[in-house]
Amino acid sequence: MKSPHTSLLSALIAALLALALALPALADGETKTDGAPPEKPAPERCHSAYLYCFENNATLLEYNADDAVYPTSTTKLMTGLVAFEHFEGRFEEKIAVTAEMLATVAGNNIDLSVGEEVTVGDMMYALLVGGNNDAANVLAVAACGSISDFVAEMNDKAQSSAVGATSTHYVNPTGMHDDAMVTTARDTAKVAMAFMKNETLASIVQTPKYVMEKTNVSDFRNIYNRNAAISKYYAAGYYDERAVGANAGGTSVGGYSAVEVYRDAETGAEYLAVVMGAAEDEATGEIYSYKNAAAMMDWAFASFGYIDVLSVDQIVGEIPVDLSSAVDYVTLRPSETVSVFLSTSIDPEKDLELHMTTLLERLSAPVKAGDVVGTVTVTKDGEIVGTADLITSSDVERSEFLYVLSQIETFTKSKFFIATAISAVVLALVYVFGKAFIRGRRNKRI
Repeated sequence: MKSPHTSLLSALIAALLALALALPALADGETKTDGAPPEKPAPERCHSAYLYCFENNATLLEYNADDAVYPTSTTKLMTGLVAFEHFEGRFEEKIAVTAEMLATVAGNNIDLSVGEEVTVGDMMYALLVGGNNDAANVLAVAACGSISDFVAEMNDKAQSSAVGATSTHYVNPTGMHDDAMVTTARDTAKVAMAFMKNETLASIVQTPKYVMEKTNVSDFRNIYNRNAAISKYYAAGYYDERAVGANAGGTSVGGYSAVEVYRDAETGAEYLAVVMGAAEDEATGEIYSYKNAAAMMDWAFASFGYIDVLSVDQIVGEIPVDLSSAVDYVTLRPSETVSVFLSTSIDPEKDLELHMTTLLERLSAPVKAGDVVGTVTVTKDGEIVGTADLITSSDVERSEFLYVLSQIETFTKSKFFIATAISAVVLALVYVFGKAFIRGRRNKRI
């Protein structure tokens, strides 16, 4: 008869074996990567891609980023920038739509009519939310008198030092295909950065739906955002609550493009993903501009964050202390915790270096905790990533006996003491030789 203990042991072994069989086996050579950042994504079915982090002003990923591509709908970011420069503070101003404004309109539009009166603000939202080409032309002619003059300003703006998109050339304000109109993923990112610095424009492109009030010839219009990361109206499956703009679209020749800014709600960090010349899967209808942008964001969110490179509780060194009978040094620490946006895969002990600079080689007691005695700097690959004041971590009391001895020593080494001592010696010698001289003269007289 088996003992209860034996039965219990058998049941436990059986349970463990069942659990082991239920767990998926690792393939040969496969290792667990729980907690490890995912691998950097390889953009697929697109011509070029670029990923930038605003938080640390760093390029995180680039794929054919300097290849010439057609700008497609991303052109409207530059159109918005130039139009805003002309109409800042004038969004309520009325524009009368003319035949010239509508002459070349094709593609997305809100069906404006000649003679219709619209506001600048309505056209800005129609341009940047709905991606409407008639709105682009209306703004261009109203701003500069002609589309060609407006496009010239777009090119000047792109080439300016404020933007630096030197490989970009625009032919129209809409993004409709033209063989002569080219850009790069890197240039598109530069345009998007300049665009998103403008708080008004940045707020417009994150609007899911805009209602354009009725005009003299039309009832109100609902304008939905064509960026499927912001609105689900035109395409489902790409909405992303992390997205805060800025533009998406495409042409039959240029393919699909996406310029997406994402914000990490936890850290506040913002990223910019640019995908150009992307394909659409014929079988599934999947649009690879959105897919690649989301994949880059997933990787960035998982791979970067704030890391404490210095902590107020961290002892980074020590400095000798004189005039104390209790200790002969005091430890040093940073005055504040310094957090830096870095790859979460770094090993602070291996990848970061601390450099300590003190104002003095030694301190003299008394020392108060928190006294600033220098600076501590953190570097990564030779570049400074953080710095803080270096402060003492504890009080050090002064020994009065050692202090008195120090004062005596200091006095005996002073110029005054040395001069006084020399003078005394000289006077003593003069006195001695003087006495000897007088004594000698007396002896001669005798």
